[in-house]
Amino acid sequence: MAKENNVLLGILAIILGILVIAFPIFSVFTASVLAGLAIIFLGISLLAKSFGAWGENKGASIASLILGIIAVVVGIGLFGSVVAFSFLASFWLYFAGFFLIISGVMSLFSEETMGKGVGGLGIILGILYMILASYAWNPHYLAMIIGIWLIFDGIALFFVKPSDLMKTEST
Repeated sequence: MAKENNVLLGILAIILGILVIAFPIFSVFTASVLAGLAIIFLGISLLAKSFGAWGENKGASIASLILGIIAVVVGIGLFGSVVAFSFLASFWLYFAGFFLIISGVMSLFSEETMGKGVGGLGIILGILYMILASYAWNPHYLAMIIGIWLIFDGIALFFVKPSDLMKTEST
């Protein structure tokens, strides 16, 4: 069994997952506000970095300035917009699914025996991601996907110890 910290985090994740499923629009709205704020702060950080780096490297400074402006604009557009958040979540799932399918096909053509099994699993997961992406356009389904993921993650925290995941072999 996992330590008490994991059990508490697992219980909190399960409760949060149930709340997300129970209040889908409010949950997606809250997630869009938090994501928007995070992207705005990232943009402000990039803007500050661009001004600080001007004397050292003008090219990196201009790149940081442009990325900072884009991040602030995207963050403002995402802040509180359920539709924009659903679109970006769906786009991200399509993007990840596409790359899982491509990497799965590439693994099928590898000469390793294990690569073929991993390749088949990659293709199946890629197709599942694409199916989930088609549902993520709707904020209600997106909240269901997020809620179910939180519940599974919470259950997994009951059985996984972080120390087991972070063990390094000492020589």
